[in-house]
Amino acid sequence: MMNNKAKEIGLINTNFVTPHGLDNDNHYTTAYELAILTDYALSNQTFFNFVSTRSYTVTINGMTKAINNTNELLGNLNGVYGVKTGFTNGANRCLVTACKRDNLDIICVVLGADTKKFRTQDSIKLIEYTYKTYEMVDLESIVKKSFDEWHKNNIENFCVNKGSSNNVELKLKDFNSMFYPVKKEDVGSITTSINCDFDLNAPLKKDTTVGHFIVKINNKEVLKYDIVNRNDIEKKSYLNYLQEFCTNFFKYLTIRY
Repeated sequence: MMNNKAKEIGLINTNFVTPHGLDNDNHYTTAYELAILTDYALSNQTFFNFVSTRSYTVTINGMTKAINNTNELLGNLNGVYGVKTGFTNGANRCLVTACKRDNLDIICVVLGADTKKFRTQDSIKLIEYTYKTYEMVDLESIVKKSFDEWHKNNIENFCVNKGSSNNVELKLKDFNSMFYPVKKEDVGSITTSINCDFDLNAPLKKDTTVGHFIVKINNKEVLKYDIVNRNDIEKKSYLNYLQEFCTNFFKYLTIRY
């Protein structure tokens, strides 16, 4: 069951043997896939509540006992809200940390530290480096402004050969509201480009890809969206050709006389 779930959420270098996670040569994962797993787990509100709680008092057989979270960064480092400490003789000291400052939400994974002190220091260094180096950029507004301007200037240039009309309606496929982490020194290097086929053929089915919208940071492609048409354009029928002929004929007569 655990391995099936791992595959379902895209963990290709993870294999579970036991639920408790004690050392076993066939029980393994990676730092990256622990981050993916953590991100998935945090979407569960019950899990989120557990890992973000510093202490909790329980009552057992009339006796109260305080249970304290072993995550040494929780409550002691700005923005930290979880997640999990770990230790086995084979893995040494491990810590997965979730931290959010402003609109930048990160997951930091430290594995194999020799001591608790080292895993704490390494986690703090990685977290502080991230917030010092990166900022969240509103790519939605950049993409939307660029695409809308291009769309306005080019929509009349489309030709649907043998189409019942040239009224192509375009959109970016799978484009959602988003912020994107960018190195602060690279924010000024964000560029967009559009490659599109203006000469199309009927029938043109809805959601046909006619081009691509590309976002680059420091000349490196980071995002690519398909440009698709939002409407069906049928192939001209004999009736369409007849109507077109009549329209052009009467225009000719009007101009001539």
